[in-house]
Amino acid sequence: MSHPETENLKTTPLTGWHREAGARMVPYAGFEMPVQYRGVLAEHNVVREKVGIFDITHMGEILVTGAGAEAWLDGLATNRVQGLALGSIVYTAMCRDGGGVLDDMLIYRLGDREWMVVCNAANHGKIAGWLAERSTGADVALDDVSGTTALIAVQGPEAAALLDRLTVLADRRDDLHALEFYTGFTHDGPGGRWIVSRTGYTGERGYELYVPAADAAVLWDDLLSAGEDLGVEPIGLAARDTLRFEVAYSLYGHELTEEVTPLEAGIGWAVRLKDRIFVGRDVLAAQKAAGVSRRIVGLEVLSPKEGRPAPIARQDAEVFSGDLCVGVVTSGTRSPSLERSLALALVDVDAVGADLEVDIRGRRARVRMVPLPFLPARVKGDPHAERHPVND
Repeated sequence: MSHPETENLKTTPLTGWHREAGARMVPYAGFEMPVQYRGVLAEHNVVREKVGIFDITHMGEILVTGAGAEAWLDGLATNRVQGLALGSIVYTAMCRDGGGVLDDMLIYRLGDREWMVVCNAANHGKIAGWLAERSTGADVALDDVSGTTALIAVQGPEAAALLDRLTVLADRRDDLHALEFYTGFTHDGPGGRWIVSRTGYTGERGYELYVPAADAAVLWDDLLSAGEDLGVEPIGLAARDTLRFEVAYSLYGHELTEEVTPLEAGIGWAVRLKDRIFVGRDVLAAQKAAGVSRRIVGLEVLSPKEGRPAPIARQDAEVFSGDLCVGVVTSGTRSPSLERSLALALVDVDAVGADLEVDIRGRRARVRMVPLPFLPARVKGDPHAERHPVND
């Protein structure tokens, strides 16, 4: 079958499987990706209640090695990399000199002198180029392994039970059980080195498996067959977005951009200023001292009339206090879990607590501010859910 809307796009080792399964395929960050299989709501609920698997091979993976790797990365990341224990993972951002976010990412410590930067698909080329430019004269070597690495996420309450059944990880069950959030280990898989980590983008217990591309199809099939009685299903990008939205995880191009700082975007807890020098640090320190003038908040859109559903405020909808525009919606949808119309919005701090409205297709809808995250993440130790201010 021809797919003209996805021609000339990159594929993953699982693209053929997605097509055969009847997934709706769409262009995303230069890849042909499955946006949904049997429906966003059904797939969302599978992850909240059972377990789902995601093909997220479009993400970028860049290995950083060398005697100077640790200090070099610490000079680029907003969060502290120096001193990270072997097997640990840190969520961070990298900023331009003016403090705007180039990307948010995970950094893995794989060895004494080996690290892995995992960046967003849409920013892969930008980050790869930026790291290469910054590496000039540093005692580091960069190896972009994105093209040979497949990434499969296993997310949901039954995620641990599902991985426990994989024969390929049978001799690592103790290591799997011992993993805490934001930790991982390497494993000798059939086609080469695997990296298994307790990470995810859903707010549920979950794991992410970085494997050689040649191992992806067998692993995918093994997960589906081993978890049949657990209710495992493949999950598309649309449900991945609603899942992350409910627990208020930031999405680049929405809450995070080069025009928004980490402090404004609500990830100030991933900015460590004390006794550190990194790109953008001075601007962020000054902003922390002065206080941000705008920040990400949670909004609930109210029904215009009893018995009628509340409208949905989508990205770029303007937020008003009276006749004054005080912000803009960054993400918005009807929460499948909470069955409420919710939005994340970047608003002026002076408007916090005021009566607000959102312009939805030319009509004003009343909104009220609600605490974040909308839905508490069910992951012990999840720093996103704790939503800390800037850490010293």
